[in-house]
Amino acid sequence: MCGRFAFYSPSEATAALFGVTGAVDMKPRYNIAPTQMIAAVRVSAQETRELAMLRWGLVPFWAKDSSIGNRMINARAETVAEKPSFRAAYRKRRCLVLADGFYEWRKEPSGKKPYYISLASGAPFAFAGLWEDWHAKDSDESVQSATIITTAANKFMSNLHDRMPVVLEKDAGDRWLNGDEQVLSEATELIPRFRAWPVDRRVNNTSNEGAELVEPVGEALSG
Repeated sequence: MCGRFAFYSPSEATAALFGVTGAVDMKPRYNIAPTQMIAAVRVSAQETRELAMLRWGLVPFWAKDSSIGNRMINARAETVAEKPSFRAAYRKRRCLVLADGFYEWRKEPSGKKPYYISLASGAPFAFAGLWEDWHAKDSDESVQSATIITTAANKFMSNLHDRMPVVLEKDAGDRWLNGDEQVLSEATELIPRFRAWPVDRRVNNTSNEGAELVEPVGEALSG
């Protein structure tokens, strides 16, 4: 599962890692939640890469109501190619959701403790994602939305949860946007080294923001 993440690196520099020139008007975010706007790289109708702002929570093109997106924040790598909600986007509308790190909650005797996870290098990266362009049939409402793909946890992430987002660096990100069918099946091997540490429970409240949310409040996980 991936239900919260952070993106605070300059969008222009991060997008450039994945072959895009330009930036979006987005302030540093440390507590991005479902239904909020996220920055993503995708292939345009002109077959060039572009940076776009999309609503987190995919609304399938066939949906009658955009509220279905509230339940579509993640897509499982194992079924994304066949599931009706995602299969069209998997074939035609892939994207890379830009991030610096994400949160996961580990069950502990004192309750669920939030952890912040980033690359061991500290560099920004991308989640493998899908996007859709939805239009209401009886109104002018339209939504461009996205979902983040998850897979089984690797050895490091299994200390926190049994699932994790598919994290891609440049080469794997290029393969994903180019339609490579093997990226998700190889996801665990492609995912780079992580680091993780516990953070303040203030991150549990989606209204809280600020760099202090990613500051460690305890010992980092090794591995």
